[in-house]
Amino acid sequence: MNLISLSWNYIKSKPLNTALNVLLMSLGVAIILVLILLSTQLEENLSKNKRGIDLVVGAKGSPLQLILANVYHIDFPTGNVKLEEAKAITRNRFVKSAIPLALGDNYGGFRIVGTNHDYVKLYEGQIEKGELWTYNLDVVLGANAAARLKLEVGDNFFGAHGLSVADLEHDERKYHVIGILEQNGSVLDNLILTNIESVWAVHAHEDEDHEEEATDTKVLGSAFETGFPDGDEADEITSMLIQYRSPMGAVQMPRMINANTNMQAASPAFETQRLFSLLGIGVDMLRSFAYIIIVIAGLSVFISMYNALKDRKYDLAIMRSLGASRGKLFVHVIIEGIIITTLGGLLGIVLGHGLMELLANSYEKSDEIGVTGWIFVNQEFYVLLISLGVGLIASLIPAFNAYKTDISKVLAEE
Repeated sequence: MNLISLSWNYIKSKPLNTALNVLLMSLGVAIILVLILLSTQLEENLSKNKRGIDLVVGAKGSPLQLILANVYHIDFPTGNVKLEEAKAITRNRFVKSAIPLALGDNYGGFRIVGTNHDYVKLYEGQIEKGELWTYNLDVVLGANAAARLKLEVGDNFFGAHGLSVADLEHDERKYHVIGILEQNGSVLDNLILTNIESVWAVHAHEDEDHEEEATDTKVLGSAFETGFPDGDEADEITSMLIQYRSPMGAVQMPRMINANTNMQAASPAFETQRLFSLLGIGVDMLRSFAYIIIVIAGLSVFISMYNALKDRKYDLAIMRSLGASRGKLFVHVIIEGIIITTLGGLLGIVLGHGLMELLANSYEKSDEIGVTGWIFVNQEFYVLLISLGVGLIASLIPAFNAYKTDISKVLAEE
């Protein structure tokens, strides 16, 4: 019988102690893994969705709220800004491109966003069915929105005012689904996209003539496809997503906009970094707690093996008398500790993924922030190595005591 089989058989003979040690280790590993999965996915998704956006310009208020509402679409907008004032900003020599957004409505909890085709290009969106919008009140659905709302190309629906499911419907004008985007893991997956004129038309209840124009007129020209829509002094948008022409824009534009206009400018890079620094305190505390549990698990393994060694002295002495070397006894005990903590580590990884998926399913906006338990990251391997290391350290002293086993003394006592 080899040492691994011998160690495994001994572990099985102590099911209660083994189960307790494995459970303690698995709990610590599971907590660490949930934190790793959550922080990794959040960081990756936040980085992906702010790519290509240097500055967000919108109504004055909280800069973080401005970023969350207009880049990640997980908060309420700070308000609207005048279209003409926003257009004036785009003429600044430091602006390379500017994408307008008009928010305010939803359907089934998925936000209806008025914008232009550049917004789809920004996230490298690809059409899976149909085509991009061409007429007013045409909409293109993100993959998650289409699946959850069970809409197909050719379907119609009425939008609802506001950004929550319970808001009242705009039953005067209905949207027409003309396209569905491929899933690409960006905010596009959870949005309903149309042109800005459609958002204006839906809210212009008092203008009956505008209704006919909104439903029957094709919007032509580059202003629709890549620029800002034509509007009058009363028309508003929610925000602009700006890309700089040169690094000097980052130095001058935010200060100029915040000081000299009725709008505010916020940097997605700065605000997301600030958000993570705030969240990081709680994450670090939970991670420290998880490491404490792993250390406790290691101590439990050490105590159980140390106490068990007193009852195993005779067995170890028999092994020595049958030809087992001191080194084999040492390795035998080390293997026991490693097996126990490896089982705890593997169980912890399974529990961690299961718990992450359970948390994701229980949170209705998990699709919007892109969190799931069915993803594997490189850090899991290092967490498993930590559990192995704990098992190795916890079994060193019992293994050394087994190494010093005095055959004649033990057999004489028996």
